[in-house]
Amino acid sequence: MNIQYKWLLILLVFGFIACESDDDSTTTEEVVLTAGTADFSNYVALGNSLTAGFTDGALFIAGQENSMPNILSQQFGLVGGGTFSQPLMSDNVGGALLGGNQILAPRFFFNGAGPAVLPGTPTTEISSILSGSFNNMGIPGAKSFHLLANGYGNIAGLPTLANPYYVRIASSPNASVIEDAMAQSPTFFSLWIGNNDVLGYALTGGDGTDPITDTATFSQAYNALIATLTSGGAKGVIANIPDVTSIPHFTTVPHNPVPLDAATAAFLNSASAYGAYNAGIAQAFAGLVMAGAISQEDADAELARRTITFSEGEGNAVVILDEDLTDLTGLNPALINIRQATSEDLLVLTAASFIGTEAVPGNPQTVNGVAIPLADKWVLTPEEQAEIATATTAFNATIAAARDQAGLAFVDANALLEQVASNGVTFDEFLLQEDLVFGGAFSLDGVHPTARGYALLANEALKAINMTYESNLPMVKAADYPTFYSPTLQ
Repeated sequence: MNIQYKWLLILLVFGFIACESDDDSTTTEEVVLTAGTADFSNYVALGNSLTAGFTDGALFIAGQENSMPNILSQQFGLVGGGTFSQPLMSDNVGGALLGGNQILAPRFFFNGAGPAVLPGTPTTEISSILSGSFNNMGIPGAKSFHLLANGYGNIAGLPTLANPYYVRIASSPNASVIEDAMAQSPTFFSLWIGNNDVLGYALTGGDGTDPITDTATFSQAYNALIATLTSGGAKGVIANIPDVTSIPHFTTVPHNPVPLDAATAAFLNSASAYGAYNAGIAQAFAGLVMAGAISQEDADAELARRTITFSEGEGNAVVILDEDLTDLTGLNPALINIRQATSEDLLVLTAASFIGTEAVPGNPQTVNGVAIPLADKWVLTPEEQAEIATATTAFNATIAAARDQAGLAFVDANALLEQVASNGVTFDEFLLQEDLVFGGAFSLDGVHPTARGYALLANEALKAINMTYESNLPMVKAADYPTFYSPTLQ
């Protein structure tokens, strides 16, 4: 009994010591959040699909709720930020209707093997004008100069200019996005615009149907936007343009996805197919060298580039049209500008469902990408990539100059997404990489971020805002934002 009482006494002593230790422990002081020199009471966001919350190939409610501006607004709300309204779609299917016709494809979802189209009919009517004003003025498809264009919401009067998304929210058919934004008297703004000024060209394979905005037009439009947005004393955060050729839409489909059996490879190499073409270009270049029109060295280099050969097995490169090759059709109309793709070429993501199909159903001698060369719209050649790089550099110089002149917070989206594409970026316990489906940064369309990707960008914006305006806004957590949306979302 005495031993038991001794152990009880020891336990009581340790209990009192523990209580005393708790009483003496220092408590962590609660951090007082502050907006610093910024005023977030009326935040307005301007931009394109990246601002609207576009993801998985479409705009839908769940994606909009995880848009970068909406994430920012929630943090702004901790230091006096006001209500942030968005022009939400009517469902989670994606797409929209105009006069009963769907104008945008439904969103993608992950079906376990890859991106698949979510079945269902969108219920959003573009022709239904929403009342009131909206803090999120992100307009999918908008280029820099579109935000200044009056009539951008007038689909009846200016159908070639008007944007169906802006039609829904424009204060009047002839209003402009910047006018509707300024009518709200913003105290703080975000502006991420310019991606479409190069992305449109890239998405169309540089085929000329959606040209790159010229530098003068971009500079004039961007500087006008900044001047207008800051005219009332508002502060803001801006972001530059990433290298669009490094996103999964252009890095997922390999240049050499064609498998062939021995018989098919032999036929393609024969005089009945590309053997005749190879002999023709060799003869043409020999004639040009003899005439002194081209050096032997240049002729040999282009002949090697243009010679088309196939082999049994995996890894055969697709055949593509390339307008930058020497035009030989004057010597022989059959010698069109074609070659096989190399690792320096970038195939658009949508080419994955086109390569291998038959131009004439049931005729195996009309396989697209093999017997029938891929058109310009499916491929970005090195020359077209160089055009994009030159324009992106020039546009980002304009953005950097505007940042410095106006003293705005700045997100270097170009550097951030370059890091994502190279080694990945650590976001809390996750590593975000650029790989389609499993990389975590990009959604299933290969262009727009996932919700987690938007959260990463929001954190970069918050860091820039804190540094520029002496605020101490907290960061958001990666785990709170998904990389895939469930196909059952209603």
